[in-house]
Amino acid sequence: MEFELWWLLALPVTFGLGWLASRLDLLQLKRDGKNRSTASLAYFRGLNFLLSEQQDKAIDAFIEAVTADPETVDLHFALGNLFRRRGEYERAVRVHQNLLARADLPAAERQRAQVALAQDFFKAGLLDRAEAVYTALTSTAYESEALAALLQIHERTREWNSAIDIAQRLERLGGGSWSRQIAHYWCEIALLQRRDTEFSAALDSLDKARAADPRAVRPWQLRALVAQQQGRPEEALADLRRIATLRPDFTAIVAADIARLYRETGQIEAGLDWLRTQLQEAPAIDLLDAVLQLEPDAVERRRLSLHYLQAHRSLLAASRAVEQAAAGGADEPLRSAVAQALDGALANRQRYRCAACGFEARNHCWHCPACMGWDTYPPRRSEELSLTV
Repeated sequence: MEFELWWLLALPVTFGLGWLASRLDLLQLKRDGKNRSTASLAYFRGLNFLLSEQQDKAIDAFIEAVTADPETVDLHFALGNLFRRRGEYERAVRVHQNLLARADLPAAERQRAQVALAQDFFKAGLLDRAEAVYTALTSTAYESEALAALLQIHERTREWNSAIDIAQRLERLGGGSWSRQIAHYWCEIALLQRRDTEFSAALDSLDKARAADPRAVRPWQLRALVAQQQGRPEEALADLRRIATLRPDFTAIVAADIARLYRETGQIEAGLDWLRTQLQEAPAIDLLDAVLQLEPDAVERRRLSLHYLQAHRSLLAASRAVEQAAAGGADEPLRSAVAQALDGALANRQRYRCAACGFEARNHCWHCPACMGWDTYPPRRSEELSLTV
C-alpha cells in the first residue's frame, strides 16, 4: 500500500483543532458557570431585600441577576411582579414583553407571561389591552382566571351584556353561583333603558333580573321607579311593598318612598298601619321616619319616638325624640343645645358601611365603589348596626 505524505500533516492539524475547540468549550462553560453563580447570588440578595421590605434594593439585585443570566425565566417574573407592585407598570410591561419575544419560551411559561402582562395592563388602566390578552387566555389552563378578570373589566366599562355572558360562562365552569351579580347586571341595563324611556324593554330586563335571582330586592325597587315615571303610583306602591315579603330588613331603604306613595294615593291610614307593622318586625330609623311622616297627631309622634328610643338606644333615635319634643313645646335653648350635640356626634355615623371593605357612603349602594362588591351594604346605617354587634 502506497503511503501518502499528507496524512502526516493532517494528524497534528486535527489534533490541534480538537484541542482548541475543547479549550473554547471550557472557557464558555466557565463563563456560563460564573454568570449563573453571579445570577444566583444576586437573586438571593434580592430575596433577602424583599424579606427586609427594601424593594428598591431588591429591584437592583434582580436586575443584576437578569443581566448576568438573561435566560432565567423566574427572575424575569420576580422583577416584573416587583415593578407592578411599585406601580411602575411600563417597566413591568417591558419585562413581560421581553419574555414573550423569546422564541424558545415553553408554552406553559408563555401563558404565564401572558397572564402577568394582562395584569400589568389592568393595573395600568389599559383595559382594552388587558381585555385582548385575557380573551386570548380563555382557551388555556388559565381560563377561569381570565374570565374573572374579564368580568371585572366589563363591570368597569359598564358593558353589562358582556358581563352577563362572562358570568354565565363562569357558572358553567363550576365557579359557583353568579345569579346575584347577573341580576344586578340586568338591573343596570334596565336603568339605561329607563333613562331612554324604553319602559317596555326596562321591565323585560327586570323580569330577567328576577328570574336570575328570585330573592333580589333591587328589581322591585326599579319596577316602582318605572311605574311612577309612567304615572302609576298604586302599582309602584305594590312593587315596593313586595320587598317586605322578600327581605323585610330592606324595607327601610324604600320606607320614605312608600310613605310618600301612600300619601299620594290617599291611603294614609292604611299606610300607617302597614308601616307600623313593618317597624315592629324589622325596626329601623328609616321606618320610624316614614311612620312619623304620615302620623298627623303630634302627641302620638312624640310617643312613638320615645318608645323607639327606649327600645333602641341609638343617637339616631335620640335625635328623633328631641325633634318631636321640640314640636311639643320643649324648652328651645335646651332642645337646640341637645340637637347640636347629637348632630355633631352623628356627623360620621349616619352613613352606610360596606360589609366587605368598610367604605362608607351617604346613601345606600348596591355596588360598592371601593371594593366593587355587589350587595355588600346592609340596609341600616352604621350607627344602628353598632348596637347589634
